[in-house]
Amino acid sequence: MTHLEPLYSIKVTCCNCEKEFVTSRVRPSLKKAFRRDADFCAYYKDENPDYYVVRVCPSCGFASTENSVGMLADWQRKAFNEWIGGRWLPRDFGGKRSWAEALVTYKLALLCAQCIRDKERIIASLLHHIAWMYRYQGDDGQELRFIQYSLESYIHVFEQDGVAGNDARLMFLIGELNRRTGRFSEAVKWFSRLINDRRIMDASMIRAAREQWTAIREQMLGEESGPAAGTTLTGA
Repeated sequence: MTHLEPLYSIKVTCCNCEKEFVTSRVRPSLKKAFRRDADFCAYYKDENPDYYVVRVCPSCGFASTENSVGMLADWQRKAFNEWIGGRWLPRDFGGKRSWAEALVTYKLALLCAQCIRDKERIIASLLHHIAWMYRYQGDDGQELRFIQYSLESYIHVFEQDGVAGNDARLMFLIGELNRRTGRFSEAVKWFSRLINDRRIMDASMIRAAREQWTAIREQMLGEESGPAAGTTLTGA
């Protein structure tokens, strides 16, 4: 039986220098997580697809994801070259990546997104993924640090983009990251808001919010503290 390599290569055109380069992806058939945390962090037996989300141009160093801006404006190229490109030492992240290399690509993508002022949702996601990277290594301090950064960023996303106010996944994440940082009362508010908003039809997110609200209540009762311990969840 032929062994299927977990990685395959794709060609990408850099949105900064417009040169073509090769990056790796994990085969879709092998993207099967054996477990997931409540904030969607996934765990895999073999290659972790999260290690290959960021694409790094070996020529100029611009790092992005599939959801990043498609082409840079002149002012964005100038900003990137001043911040990062001018100091870039050519490196190739196109092959198999270690945990350390994957972390470098995420931090580089974060710097790139910040200097070109990419969408806040992109920045929030990168911060969240960096927190996951530290979680994989059991580095609780750094994980919490980036969870807090990503939480602040997700809240900005909701304030800026949540015109309809019913982005269920985003609301759930804000609630869950509040829970993970010990802000139980805030977490309860966000989960309750999601559950009670009649415009939200995402049954899986509503169910997940109910489960996490119950988990918070048990945590708070166990600690015998906090005003939200007695909060009732209407519509649950």
